[in-house]
Amino acid sequence: MGKFVNNIEEFFTFCNENDVQFVDLRFSDIKGAWHHLSYRYSAVNAENLENGFPFDGSSIENWQPINESDMLLKADATTAFLDPFTADPTVILFCDVYDIYKNELYERCPRSIAKKALQYATDHGIADAAYFGPENEFFIFDDVKFVDNMNEIGFKVDTEEGEWNSNTDYEGMYNTGHRPGTKGGYFPVAPTDSMVDMRAEMMQVLEQVGLEVILGHHEVAQGQGEIGIVFGDIITAGDNVQKYKYVCKMIAHLNGKTCTFMPKPLYGDNGNGMHVHQSLWKDGKNLFYKEGNYGNLSELAVNYAAGIFKHSAAVASFTNPTTNSYKRLLPGFEAPSILTYSAKNRSAACRVPYGAGEKATRIEMRFPDSTACPYLAFAAMMMAGLDGISNKDVPVGPLDEDLFELSQAEIAERGIPQMPHTLREALEGLAQDYKFLEPVFSEEFIKTYLDYRFDRDVIPDEGRPTAYEFKTTYQC
Repeated sequence: MGKFVNNIEEFFTFCNENDVQFVDLRFSDIKGAWHHLSYRYSAVNAENLENGFPFDGSSIENWQPINESDMLLKADATTAFLDPFTADPTVILFCDVYDIYKNELYERCPRSIAKKALQYATDHGIADAAYFGPENEFFIFDDVKFVDNMNEIGFKVDTEEGEWNSNTDYEGMYNTGHRPGTKGGYFPVAPTDSMVDMRAEMMQVLEQVGLEVILGHHEVAQGQGEIGIVFGDIITAGDNVQKYKYVCKMIAHLNGKTCTFMPKPLYGDNGNGMHVHQSLWKDGKNLFYKEGNYGNLSELAVNYAAGIFKHSAAVASFTNPTTNSYKRLLPGFEAPSILTYSAKNRSAACRVPYGAGEKATRIEMRFPDSTACPYLAFAAMMMAGLDGISNKDVPVGPLDEDLFELSQAEIAERGIPQMPHTLREALEGLAQDYKFLEPVFSEEFIKTYLDYRFDRDVIPDEGRPTAYEFKTTYQC
């Protein structure tokens, strides 16, 4: 799989061959949400593909002021693919946002920031290619309800796979009793795995939109799944995450279900991560490979990981950007927050995958989750890693033991660093430590991002009572 189109001329050939009626322009905001404009195909020509399509930037959250609202979407013709869900033939194009006032790529456009990160590595002679392989986990629920009022706060999700349904009476059918149970969902066959056909449908549609699919399987939690796709360069990998989430959500929706990438929707069961495999290359050589070293990792690769660990709070503000993100990062749920590296060990924040030869040697950061805007998350990790390379930083480790067994006192005694424990900690870390992100992330963008996350996520969350607080506090 891969590209269907290599240039603008091929784009029009592709559209004509597929009787395209609409061109859907898609771009991502700073929280990673996808937005779109649909043009009639007859209104699209080579000139506006080259020069851009106008749109109102003031209507996007935390973008332009109304007095400077005119912006352009610069479409990338090589990203074209057919939308598998529209009634009329529609081609989708990924777009970068262009700032007409500064005559440059918009400093708040996540896809443009990722492009700048790769250019930074190239300009400084470190690498000419950066490959990322995200693993996005998701839940499929039958029903979700939530309320957030002054006097009433709560949620309820349901899946037939949930062990809480063991005594449920189902209208017109028996309760079959085949359920994975809490933390029991890894690799059971049907009927315990109830999502076989839906995942198969997702995998086939993902291939239709250009992703190279490897496998699909039930994940550890009840109602949880994952589909493995082939890695890509930093931009393609970000694009693929947006396609992946779109397809999974739509397939679930069309099957009368709901799909979420929320990190921790179920208390006491595993959450959704976005493990990210990474490597840097130059002149066709994998810079992370050194035969005979621990895990076959080069010194440069270890420095790269150390850079991410050194800037972990700032990085986490992009890789784990919601308050719910930190409810997942708890010991015992395969969501490591202990900042060390280890071969084949899933309790370390950085795993070195087993059996990697020169082409496959890489590191896997296991703490990110899918609430991240993929472009910002990949760029932040890359810039931290490049800083680690420049300063020859050295991480704690390697540590091959089960780190989930360590107490907080033992972690402190041994001087092992940890991820921030809340989004507030992460954002406060970013506020004090963002110079390594410049000039790829502008200071203006950082300040906007900080204000946005504090105002949208942290402060509203900290001001709301929870059901657990009623349970522990009401009778005091």
